[in-house]
Amino acid sequence: MEKLITEFSIGLFFWQTIIFILLIFLLKKFAWKPILDAVNEREEGIKNALLSAEKAKEEMASLQSDNEQTLKKARSERDLLLKEAREIKQQIIDEAKNEAKSEAKKIISQAQETIQNEKNAAIVDLKNQVAGLSIDIAEKVLKEKLSDDKTQMKLVKDLVKEVTLK
Repeated sequence: MEKLITEFSIGLFFWQTIIFILLIFLLKKFAWKPILDAVNEREEGIKNALLSAEKAKEEMASLQSDNEQTLKKARSERDLLLKEAREIKQQIIDEAKNEAKSEAKKIISQAQETIQNEKNAAIVDLKNQVAGLSIDIAEKVLKEKLSDDKTQMKLVKDLVKEVTLK
C-alpha cells in the first residue's frame, strides 16, 4: 500500500511538472510577447507625448518672448506719441492757451486708444495661438491614448477568446 502511494506521488509529481513546463511554454509563446509589445508601445507613446509637451512649452516661451517684444514696442511708440503730444501741446499753449489744452487732450486720447487697440489685438492674437496649440496638443494626446486603449482592449479580447477555446 505504501509503495502504491509512493508511486502515485511520483507519477503525480511527474505529470504536474510536465503540465507546469507546458504552461510556461504556452505563456512564453502566446502571452509574454504581446504583453511586452503593448508595454513598449505604451512607453513610446508616453515618450512622444512628453516630447510634444516640451515642444509646446518651448513654443509658449517663444510666444511669451514675442509678446514682451510687442509690449516693449507699443510702450516705445506710446512714449514717442506722448513726447510728440507734449511738444505740440507746448507750441499751441504759446499761441493760444485754450486751443492747446483741447488739442493735447485729443492727441493723448488718440494715443491711448491706439495703444489699447494694439494691446488688445496682441492679446487676442496670443490667446488664439495658445488656444490652437492647446487644442493640437490635447488632440494628439487623446488620439495616442485612445489608440493605446483600443490596442489593449483588442489584446484582452483575443486572450479571452484563446483561453475559452482551449
